[in-house]
Amino acid sequence: MLKKLALPVAFAACLMTLSCRSQQAPSRDTWAAVNGTEIHRAEVEKYYRSRQESQGGATPSHDEALSLKLSILDQLVNNEILFQRAKALNLLASDGEVENRFGQSKSSFTEDEFQKKLQASGLTVDDLKNEIRRELSIQKLLNREVVAKITITDADVADFYGKNKAQFSVAEPEYHVAQIVVTPRPDIGVHNRKNDDATTPDQAKRKVAMLESQLAAGTDFSQLAMDYSEDSNASNGGDLGFIPQSSLNQTDPELKNAVLALQPGQVSKPVMLKDGGYHILKLIAREQAGQRQLSDPQVQQSIRQSLQNREEQLLRAAYLAVARDQAHVVNYLAKEVVESAGKLPASDASRPTNP
Repeated sequence: MLKKLALPVAFAACLMTLSCRSQQAPSRDTWAAVNGTEIHRAEVEKYYRSRQESQGGATPSHDEALSLKLSILDQLVNNEILFQRAKALNLLASDGEVENRFGQSKSSFTEDEFQKKLQASGLTVDDLKNEIRRELSIQKLLNREVVAKITITDADVADFYGKNKAQFSVAEPEYHVAQIVVTPRPDIGVHNRKNDDATTPDQAKRKVAMLESQLAAGTDFSQLAMDYSEDSNASNGGDLGFIPQSSLNQTDPELKNAVLALQPGQVSKPVMLKDGGYHILKLIAREQAGQRQLSDPQVQQSIRQSLQNREEQLLRAAYLAVARDQAHVVNYLAKEVVESAGKLPASDASRPTNP
């Protein structure tokens, strides 16, 4: 019996070896492939240089640089998976949508500043537009496949309120505020989605004027904060949460007065502080002291938004996990890093001949 089994097993192993050897190997500079679409070293290097340029600071070590490149490559793989899905569902962004977003991102720079920024990052206009098309297309996909499927019921809101009633007891007047911050100096801590950072007083002034124009045209405040705000709350749409009256009294008088002058839903004119920085404030809600009841529309809206964000974050992660499982992904750079025990030279990254 053992002899009879040995021949088929050996024969199968031989066939598998021949099959692997017959596969056409990607080029030396292919660092990953998604369903046959290659992601090349040059693309990763471009985004690596762009990130280093925007963040500044000390030169990273070999391990830090390689780790960052692996992270960028993984994000490019995820984006390619989602972009291919968007393409299959006919959800690609139009040329008009791309040009409109490109114009918005460019408007805070002079032409000379924009060209210098491009040159320093190693990116081209086509690179930027391709990235915008991918970003918009992926957002369309997620809006259809994830966001549109989320339903928050009245029962969900009531259940959350009942379990978290203490959160809605207000000890003193509170102000729910969001902000967009623009500074006149370089800041390696900028966290906005566009890595947009005004570095001079003139740039800051032009950027604030652009933001005012966008807000006047009806652009969503939180989206502008995520794209352009130069502080750590950018990723939250500039949302500072509820600020107690006692804390508001301790802030800059100019900011305090701007908040107190607003009605819920209103946005302030840019407030220029002594350091030359600008704050654009939005008063989302004002709460008096006491227990906030479930019947309060603002309480319901706050709960719905919280549940919506929580559900969206969960479903996005799950959707990406499923999409990745259904895709054929090969990460050649990661394979070589493992095989070289992390000793792969960052300046000479390649992959084995056979995948």
